[in-house]
Amino acid sequence: MDSHYDMVMKAREGADPNATRLYFAYSTILDRAAFEEWRQQHSYGFFDLPEGRLAEAVDVDLVYDFPSRWWGGRVAGLADAPGGRIFGRLFEIRGQDWPIVQHKEGFVTGMCVERPVKVLVDGQTVEATAFVTNPRRASQDGPVSPRFVEALVRGAQAAGLPSDYVERLKRGP
Repeated sequence: MDSHYDMVMKAREGADPNATRLYFAYSTILDRAAFEEWRQQHSYGFFDLPEGRLAEAVDVDLVYDFPSRWWGGRVAGLADAPGGRIFGRLFEIRGQDWPIVQHKEGFVTGMCVERPVKVLVDGQTVEATAFVTNPRRASQDGPVSPRFVEALVRGAQAAGLPSDYVERLKRGP
């Protein structure tokens, strides 16, 4: 358990248990094994990430804009890119579980911010929330983390994202 657990649990208590949020996940949270490890390390064993649906965010692209000491290099966020497309999974998250997702994505530490994205799923366009690098912390300094790219690819494969997209991720930025 880390120092953010109490803050997350308090936010859960104040959340509407009947509300839901659409969450577009495109990064390392898609690696189920790594997510399970994180979940246990942070005492969230009671929370299960739902199955989710294959989805594609439109008019955005990956940008490696967050230098991470933990990853040993820059990691990816999203940036506006007319015509760009990023695959991921769309999850419906209960309102009381949203603070856990925020914790996993780095929102509670100020690393990331929430942003709306247009997502194509099952032939429909919906608006969902994605997490992107906090603009105050964005930087192009340093190399891209090879370890992060490996985790990104592993997550994309585990999530069943299209093979040509997985190949694109393997090539990196």
